[in-house]
Amino acid sequence: MREIRGLPEGARAEGSHLLNRVQQGLNPSDWKPVTTVGIGVREIRIHQDGEFRVLYVAKFLEAVYVLNAFEKKSRQTPQNEIRLAAERLRSMIEERGDSGDDQGNEDRTW
Repeated sequence: MREIRGLPEGARAEGSHLLNRVQQGLNPSDWKPVTTVGIGVREIRIHQDGEFRVLYVAKFLEAVYVLNAFEKKSRQTPQNEIRLAAERLRSMIEERGDSGDDQGNEDRTW
């Protein structure tokens, strides 16, 4: 959640609320898959105090991992933000010591 702390107060509150929904096994109100980062990665879209995005993965039992949070200033997501999220996903999978495949969340829809 450290990435979210850099967002403006309203966007930070909305992002935290939506991630809380994800932790409860619910979908955020506005999201889309981001397969360019990795399988199972989703983007929460926040339309408050500007346009912001939170990239996360929630396919592991122990946690929802926030990979990146940033302000979106153009129609297309900046490639450096995609690369950063992909690097963090790879590092997290390496630290876990697994392939990154679903770890028992068969009941989740993603």
